[in-house]
Amino acid sequence: MERKIVIVQMKEELYDASIALSQFAFQYVRSPEEIERTKQQFLAEPAVKWAAIVDGKFAAQAAVFDLHTYIGGKRFAMGGVAGVATWPEYRRQGLVAKLLVHALEGMKDRGQSISFLHPFAFAFYRKFGWETYTEYKSYTIRIDQLPARQPINGRIERVSMEVSASVIGQLYEAYASKYNGTLARSELWWDYRVNKRKPGQTAVYYDNADKPQGYIRYEVKNSQMTIHELVYLNEEARSSLWSFIAQHDSMIERVTITAPSDDQLPFLLDNPRIQHETIPYFMARIVDVAAFVEQYSFEAADYEDHIVIAIKDEHAPWNNGLYMLGIAESGKASLAPYEYSAANNGQNSVELSIGTLTTILLGYMNILHLYQYGRVQGDESIINRLQNRIPERNTYLMDFF
Repeated sequence: MERKIVIVQMKEELYDASIALSQFAFQYVRSPEEIERTKQQFLAEPAVKWAAIVDGKFAAQAAVFDLHTYIGGKRFAMGGVAGVATWPEYRRQGLVAKLLVHALEGMKDRGQSISFLHPFAFAFYRKFGWETYTEYKSYTIRIDQLPARQPINGRIERVSMEVSASVIGQLYEAYASKYNGTLARSELWWDYRVNKRKPGQTAVYYDNADKPQGYIRYEVKNSQMTIHELVYLNEEARSSLWSFIAQHDSMIERVTITAPSDDQLPFLLDNPRIQHETIPYFMARIVDVAAFVEQYSFEAADYEDHIVIAIKDEHAPWNNGLYMLGIAESGKASLAPYEYSAANNGQNSVELSIGTLTTILLGYMNILHLYQYGRVQGDESIINRLQNRIPERNTYLMDFF
């Protein structure tokens, strides 16, 4: 018998069904009080939540948070996919695929030209166009390996997040905007996500002019200091905050911290042989390639570029096809549909998938490397031309959803 499958937008009346599936799928248990608080968050956070209903029963779900990310120092509207889950009896029946395609259509309609998600399996989401875009370094440092304490020129003040929210928010945005793929945090995001997930102490570094230049958010427990966020705008702030960390040496045995992929802490230590690893983290996907390219800033040059690009996108047909990418001297670009003809069919194109294009434009992977790996096809000279117009910028994400 043919099943009836409908995709509906979740409202308050489906909250209980959603939280029941979430607790089962992600293996956690909430008290009645916590469930009520989570319900308020469910209703307050800007997001679109979708449910797959099969024969009248709640079978699967996915949420798309209304977020913004920095790319090239600009804010891009971003759809943050989260909470994807299916009851076991409905798995492997294509429900998640239906939800993701439905979510992509909704993101395009809402002007979210790019999407991020945290994968349970990278290979699974690659099938739907998402690709790895960022990683982070994880350090565990014994107290005898910490940077040597240095005299602090300014001052460090421990503060409450509530009192210093504007100061810390401004420091975070200045730091985050230097990377591709960081979140532009809203007040609600600070309240519901950052402050709840990253408990403990907060300290701000002020320089001699009494201007805030960095902060640290950390927790001390069981002889370990866990640094949730270390944000600094210059070397003075970085070294001063590390000196502050070392002041805790009488009460801790080790420090754990995560850092962006371009962090060079081991090089700066007397003993660089600290425990550290690099961990692939989030995936990204361009939702609307024409809208994304229009906002994206390529490298400026004293010439224009016109490059034919063949994009493969099985799940977002509005992206799939052949395009002319025009890049002005200023770096502003546009993407227009293109057709081969007898006059131009000798013009080579760059061929790649939407996921590959995403990871290239965000700066996580170099197009020439992907060409060598067979993930990009085309004339090498044209690929070189395109690489020369893609800005070099590291990716980072300090958040989770």
